[in-house]
Amino acid sequence: MISLDPSAILGPGMFLALVIVLLSGYPVAFCLGGVAVIFSLLGIAFGEIDPIFITALPPRIMGIMSNFTLLAIPAFVFMGAMLEISGMAERLLIGMGELLGRIKGGLALAVVLVGSLLAATTGVVAATVTTMGLISLPAMLKAGYNRSLATGVIAASGTLGQIIPPSIVLVVLGDQLGVSVGDLFLGSLIPGILMASVFAIYVIVISAIKPELAPEKQTIPLTLRQVINLGTVMVPPLGLILVVLGSIFFGIATPTEAGTLGAIGAMILAKINGGFSRKALSKVCDETLRTTSMVMAILVGSTAFSLVFRGIGGDDIIANLLLNLPGGKIGFMVFSMLMIFFLGFFIDFFEIAFIAVPLLLPSARELLGDDSLLWLGVVIGANLQTSFLTPPFGFALFYLRGVAPRSISTREIYSGALPFVGLQMLVLLIIIILPSLVNWLPSLSWT
Repeated sequence: MISLDPSAILGPGMFLALVIVLLSGYPVAFCLGGVAVIFSLLGIAFGEIDPIFITALPPRIMGIMSNFTLLAIPAFVFMGAMLEISGMAERLLIGMGELLGRIKGGLALAVVLVGSLLAATTGVVAATVTTMGLISLPAMLKAGYNRSLATGVIAASGTLGQIIPPSIVLVVLGDQLGVSVGDLFLGSLIPGILMASVFAIYVIVISAIKPELAPEKQTIPLTLRQVINLGTVMVPPLGLILVVLGSIFFGIATPTEAGTLGAIGAMILAKINGGFSRKALSKVCDETLRTTSMVMAILVGSTAFSLVFRGIGGDDIIANLLLNLPGGKIGFMVFSMLMIFFLGFFIDFFEIAFIAVPLLLPSARELLGDDSLLWLGVVIGANLQTSFLTPPFGFALFYLRGVAPRSISTREIYSGALPFVGLQMLVLLIIIILPSLVNWLPSLSWT
C-alpha cells in the first residue's frame, strides 16, 4: 500500500487549481481568495495546517492597508487619467505630428516620442494604446503608411509605460520585492530610454530602407505660431514629469508624495488648458477608484493565497524546484523569465506581480543575492512589456484591435508587432547581460 504525503499533493494541487480557475475567466481576486479558503480547509483536515496559523491573515491585511508605498498607485493613476481626459495627450500627438510629419517616417517617429511622454505621465498601457490608436492611426493611414508599420509602432510605443518611470508596474514590483520604489524608478530610467531609442532608430532605418512603408508628407514650412503652439503643448507635461521624477531622484519627496504632487499638477494643467470640469473630475475619480480597488482586492487575495500555500509547504516545493534547476543562476533566470513571459499572455501585470514574484523571491535572494533584486525588478518590468506585445494574446494588441478600423485585419496588427517584439527582447537581453545599465544611477548619491 503506497502512502502519499499530503503536503506533496496539496502544494501542487493548490497551484494547479489556481491555474484552472484563472483560465475560467473568473475575477482574479476571488480566484485567489477562493482557492485559499478551500485549501486552508483541506490543510486543516489533513493536519497540515494548524487552525491558529490562519489567524496570521488579518495582521497581514492590515499591513497592506497601512503600506505607505502603495498610496502611490491611486496618485499615479489619477495623474495619468486626468492628463488623458483633459485632452493633453491628444494635443501632444497632433503637435508632434505637425513637427515630424515633414520627414520620412516622421509620423511613426512622433508616435514613439509621444508614447514615451505618455508612458512617463499615464503609465497605463490601455490608456496610451487606445489614445494613440484613435488619434494617430487614422492620420498615418491617410498619409499612406503601411498598415502593419502603423499598428506595430502604436502598440509598441503604448507598452513603454511598463518600464519608463513613474510606472505603476514598478511601484507594485518594488513593494513585492522589498526594494525602494525610488531606486527602481532610477534603475529603469536608462533601460526605458534605451527601449524608446531602439524603437525610434528602427522607424528611421526601416523608413529609409523601404520608403513605401512610410511616405514623406509634403507640407508647408512651419510658422512661428506653430512652433509656439507646439512649445505650449510640450512644455507643461515635460515640466510635470521633471517635477515628479526630480523630486524622487533628489530625495525631496517619496514616490507617494511625488505621485500626489503629480496628481495636483495634472489638475492644474487640465484647468489651464480648459479640460478640467466637475464631469471630468468625476470620471477620473471613478477610474482611479476602479483601478485601485482592483489592485487592492488582488493583493488581499494573493496574500491569503501565499499564506495558505506556505502553510501546506508549497513554497518549499517551489524553492527546491528553482534551486535545483540545471545551470544555477542562469537556469533560474531562464525559467523565471519564461514563466513571467508566458503568464503575461493570459493575466495582467498586477496578478503576475502578486502571484509569481512572491514565489520567485526566496530563490532569487538565495541565488542572486539581495543586491540583485533591484536589477531583477527592472528585468521583470521589461519582460512584462514584451509579453504585452507578443501575438496572439498580447493585451496591447487587443486594445488596439478594439479601436482600429475594421479595414485593418488582426493579421496585419500581429505582423506589425513582431519586429518590435524582437527589439524588446534584444533590449531585455542587453539589460540582463549588462546589469550596470540598471544599477549605475541608483548607485549615485542624489540626496
